[in-house]
Amino acid sequence: MLISAVGIAKNISMEPKTQDTYDGYLKALMDISRAITSDLYLEDILKLIVMVTAKVIGVDICSLWLVEDEGESCRIRLKATQALDPDYVNDRVLRVREGVVGFVVAENRPLIVEDIFAEPRFKEKEMARKLGLASMVSVPMNVQNNKVIGVLNCFTSSLYRFTETEVNLITTVANQAAVAIMNTELMVKTRVIQEELETRKLVERAKEVLVRRRNMTGEQAYRWIQKRSMDSRKSILHVAEAVLLSDEI
Repeated sequence: MLISAVGIAKNISMEPKTQDTYDGYLKALMDISRAITSDLYLEDILKLIVMVTAKVIGVDICSLWLVEDEGESCRIRLKATQALDPDYVNDRVLRVREGVVGFVVAENRPLIVEDIFAEPRFKEKEMARKLGLASMVSVPMNVQNNKVIGVLNCFTSSLYRFTETEVNLITTVANQAAVAIMNTELMVKTRVIQEELETRKLVERAKEVLVRRRNMTGEQAYRWIQKRSMDSRKSILHVAEAVLLSDEI
């Protein structure tokens, strides 16, 4: 369900949508889908999403915020935008229910703001005035079980009433972005686990070499590897590989 904030009816742009516009929407979704299934890093994917969304929807600024869950302290941080103004790209953090972004995270519903200066939830009116912003739509980024992991914002420089089609498109983009983020995080976790398992295997093999060649116990061999790692300021994996290499020579 959409929540429409208090707006000013006059001077609000309501341009009719053409077939070219809808074709552009479809192309945008295709571009974003390709990005999500590509080998791009997450940071590049997020930048591409805000750039494509801003271009196709025809908005001046598009921004993407992610929820940072730190136990009892839950924050929402700006992660990507195509805006170049330093006032907008500076590190910005909000709490749940703080501002429009915090409200959307808490309620898990889109919020259309036809006039940001008449919206009490919008807290950055001075920055908006400087950047020449007027209207916005903010949509949650959902993954499985309807969990909100972030927010996608779109701003215009003139008063504008976002159509249902536009909000639906932005919502689809936001949810695709959420999938990309979760998949990337899963790949990173999987890679870390694989690296840890590989390190353990190599350390165990190195311990066997030290037990055989230096008549050590398994515990003594592991402590030797640890000490060499600290003394040489190299990783345990690097020391274990060196032990195995010396055994082959």
